[in-house]
Amino acid sequence: MKRRTPAEHFGSCAVMDTDASRSSLDSGLLRLARFDDKNTMNKSPSHRLSALSSAILAMTLFAFVQTASAEIVVKSGEKIGFLGDSITAQGWENPAGYVRLVIAGLAANGVNAEPIHAGIGGHKSNDMLERLERDVLSKKPQWMTLSCGVNDVWHGVKGVPLDDAQAAATVYEKRNPKEPEKGTYKKNITEIVEKAQAAGAKVMILTATVIREEPNNEENHKLAAYNEFLRGLAKEKHLALADLNDDFQKRIKAENKPGQKVLTVDGVHMTTAGNNLRATGILRAFGLNESEIKKAQESWPPLEVAAQEAAKQAAEAKARAAAAKAAAAAATPVPAAK
Repeated sequence: MKRRTPAEHFGSCAVMDTDASRSSLDSGLLRLARFDDKNTMNKSPSHRLSALSSAILAMTLFAFVQTASAEIVVKSGEKIGFLGDSITAQGWENPAGYVRLVIAGLAANGVNAEPIHAGIGGHKSNDMLERLERDVLSKKPQWMTLSCGVNDVWHGVKGVPLDDAQAAATVYEKRNPKEPEKGTYKKNITEIVEKAQAAGAKVMILTATVIREEPNNEENHKLAAYNEFLRGLAKEKHLALADLNDDFQKRIKAENKPGQKVLTVDGVHMTTAGNNLRATGILRAFGLNESEIKKAQESWPPLEVAAQEAAKQAAEAKARAAAAKAAAAAATPVPAAK
C-alpha cells in the first residue's frame, strides 16, 4: 500500500488527527483492561495469553501505522520563508537560533531546504502584512512559517488589538508615524495566510510562546486569546500547526522554577533551550518522527558551539570598544577654567 503523506491526508496540514489517534489508542488500552476482567480471568491460561497477545499486537500495529503514515512534507530544493519578529530575527542571526536549527535538522534527515529569513525586531501583525510580499512572497517559497503575536500583546497600547471589540475598548497608539495602520490581529493574520496561500505557499502557524515565563500573568492571559484564534484558523484553513505555546507552557510547568528563566533570556527572547524547543516543535509539525527528531537534534551541538564562540567574540569586541572610548575620554584635555 502506498504510504500517504500528512499533506495528502489533511491538505497542507502536517499534523495528525489527534482525536482519531487517541480513539485508536484508547481502543488498544481497553483491550488490555478487558484482559484483566472477571470473564477473561476465568478462562484458561492459554486463552488469557492469546487475549493479551492480541491486545499488544493491536497497539504495536497502531504505533507502526502512526509512524509509517507520517512523512517529511518539506522536500529538498524547496524554500521556507520564516516570517516573524525579533525572535525570528535572532533565530537566524544566532548560529544556534531556531531557524538555523530547523534547516540543519532537515538536512540531517536528507532534506536540503533553503531558508528565507524574514524576521524583524519589534514587528507586529500589521508590519508583517505590510512587508509580506516584499520580504517573503517575492522570493517564491513553497512553505512559510508565521511567528507573530508576542509583540501584538507585549507592546500594550502600541500593540495590535485582537479584534474589533478590543479595538473599540482601548485607544491604541502607533509606535512611530511610519507604522502601518493597525487593523486587528485577526484580520491581519487572516490576510497574511490568504495572500501566502494565493501565492502558492503552504503556511505553518506557530503559536506565540510566552511573555516573562509567568503563565498566569496578565499578558499571558491576554495572549491566550490570540493563540486560540491561531489554533482555530489553522483548523479552519487546514494549515500546519506548531503549537509552541503549549510546548513552552508544559516545559515551564515541568521545570517548576518560579521566578527563574528556563527558556528565555529576558522573558521573551530565546535561550539555547528555547531555540531547541521551538525548532523541535516546527520539525515535528513538518512531519519528522521521533527517530528523525533525534537525528536532527544530534546535528545541533556544533551550531551551539559556534553560537558560544560568536557570543564570546561579541562580548570581547564590546569590552574593547568600551575601553577605547574610556581611553579617548581620558586623553581629551579638560578645558581650563576661566
